[in-house]
Amino acid sequence: MYNGTPETHFISTLDISPTNTSCIKSDDFKYTLYIYVFSTVFVIGLCSNLAAVYIFLCTLKLRNETTTYMMNLVVADLLFVLSLPFRIFYFVKRDWPFGRTLCQLSVSVFYTNMYGSVLFLTCISVDRFLAIVYPLRSQALRTKRNAKLACCAVWALVLSGSLTTGFLLDSTSQKTNGSVYCFENFSNNQWKSSLSKVVVFIETVGFLIPLLVNVFCSVAVLRTLRRPHAISRGGQMNKTKILRMIVVHIIIFCFCFVPHNVNLVFYALVRTKLLQGCAVESVVRTIYPVALCIAVSNCCFDPVIYYFTSETIQNSIKRKSMSIFKDKSQHDGLRADPLQVQSTEQNVLKVFRESTV
Repeated sequence: MYNGTPETHFISTLDISPTNTSCIKSDDFKYTLYIYVFSTVFVIGLCSNLAAVYIFLCTLKLRNETTTYMMNLVVADLLFVLSLPFRIFYFVKRDWPFGRTLCQLSVSVFYTNMYGSVLFLTCISVDRFLAIVYPLRSQALRTKRNAKLACCAVWALVLSGSLTTGFLLDSTSQKTNGSVYCFENFSNNQWKSSLSKVVVFIETVGFLIPLLVNVFCSVAVLRTLRRPHAISRGGQMNKTKILRMIVVHIIIFCFCFVPHNVNLVFYALVRTKLLQGCAVESVVRTIYPVALCIAVSNCCFDPVIYYFTSETIQNSIKRKSMSIFKDKSQHDGLRADPLQVQSTEQNVLKVFRESTV
């Protein structure tokens, strides 16, 4: 969800406002940074998520609760990736010619991806927690039907928040040179009346609560794995796999989502005058583009989580790889057969000749 305008949705209000004329704007570097990073994310994110779609739809034979959450995460990622060309064009031209509605939709898709990713990753973490900490008692709860209901609830929550944010705010404004901002340059009045409340909501529901849930579930799973008889089937190897899942999950979650959300809180405090000073604003303004670029990269890292979190997906990829290798080997073998036959015939003739001398 970081993007309604990946670039500076909330924070882009950093553009100098009448009450901040004494502070010098120093974040023009963000446009160049966004062009390169968003272009890279578009290419990698599109390829990796299309590959994930192929695996889920064409090669994955067994589907469970975890893969249900993952498939919904792929949808959220692809929606965002497909919106990036519009954002990249905006960063290059520094003008939004696509109209207000498409700007609002771009904002909504960004928030949908950002916080949809957070919540779907949290669902995966909770599902793993139930499966390992309460394997017997959670059997009735951990069903594909309940997983689908949970996904519907996530989509309802995320879309209600993102569409409200994208379409109720005044997302476009005119520059002095005639070009158009898209989700930038909000006034102080907008921050005090609307945006500060939006930040409080998304930070609480979309970040803080999911972060605490992820940490709690991970700690509980690690404590369970320390017990002598935990995960007896598969022994140490099974524990190692689960530990690897948890580490990859937490690292990607914290790397992608913590910097931007923490910086967003400080920026909101600056814009609402609870924190004052050009030095503070300069630091927040400088950190924001970097944190935002890290945040949008989540759609490139999510496929890594798919692989490490689901043994079903690992096995599916291995089977596909072995099938390709086997077909290639058989093909090469068929090509080599005539030579082998010829060589065999030559050896037989040679032996025959030698035996008749």
